[in-house]
Amino acid sequence: MGLREWYPMRFADKLIRWQRRHGRHDLPWQGTRDPYRIWLSEVMLQQTQVTTVIPYYRRFIAKYPTVDLLAAASEEQVLELWSGLGYYARGRNLHKAAMEISATGFPRKAVDIAQLPGVGRSTAAAIAAFSYGERAAILDGNVKRVLARVFLIAEKDALWKQAEALLPKRNIERYTQALMDLGASVCTRANPRCDRCPVAKACRARRSGRTADFPPPRQRRELPQRDATWLVLRRNRAVLVERRPSAGIWGGLWCFPELSGKRPRGAKALEPIEHGFTHFRLRILPLLLENPTRTAVSGRWLALEEAERAALPAPVKTLLARLRAEGR
Repeated sequence: MGLREWYPMRFADKLIRWQRRHGRHDLPWQGTRDPYRIWLSEVMLQQTQVTTVIPYYRRFIAKYPTVDLLAAASEEQVLELWSGLGYYARGRNLHKAAMEISATGFPRKAVDIAQLPGVGRSTAAAIAAFSYGERAAILDGNVKRVLARVFLIAEKDALWKQAEALLPKRNIERYTQALMDLGASVCTRANPRCDRCPVAKACRARRSGRTADFPPPRQRRELPQRDATWLVLRRNRAVLVERRPSAGIWGGLWCFPELSGKRPRGAKALEPIEHGFTHFRLRILPLLLENPTRTAVSGRWLALEEAERAALPAPVKTLLARLRAEGR
């Protein structure tokens, strides 16, 4: 069966039928049209796997069941809950958007939802489809992979046109979920399970043996490395941390002070920590100084027992876990 025989209406039909039988139906943000809950889940799902998101989503909903409560929280409280989920700009933008929504109401059109902080075209379309049934095309990483392979398309603009052309007139919510589910569980980047795909017979990449070529892989480049020295001041099972400015990496989170001058007398070098970002790698050298008599660093003393609840980036938590494990 070729594409011409059932494109575009039967493409949607096949995906909708497949989703009913094989898709995901028990995710905690499904079964609702509450735009707040759908928006929260879609922001968390940006560049993050479902299994990672679920416990964070549940904690957010338990503490902030409405957008008004989220808007009334402080940025630090939001980042404390977000800590460990990564891409912290999402957490800051989530709080900013919550304040806008609380003041003016939730937008009802994808084009307007896309104007919220931290919400792009595809995320806005997903929110509009699941909340209001709007016929809006999505093109996240999973969906891009499905459409690129089935229709043998590499260019992003062409993929958007194809996504819009395929939109069904009915069942937009299930169709949207089907695209997400198919990309996540069947049309995977490596070792796609073509024998389980509802549109495998018409997939041009599969028929031409070019599945691995679509979407075209990004050109990999060696990431530059940056170095940082952290000063870990320890006193009575507490460490001194300072809040980073909103702009830049880990904005708004609590970190160890960075040392730019000479190594303090009596400081002990700890095992370095490697941490990867999108555009560079960071190599951190921690220097532990026990029971400092005085310090020019302003910040707060954080008990080691509080570390799991504080708004800390992953490398800080890693280092504190090492200190606890080693009994230092």
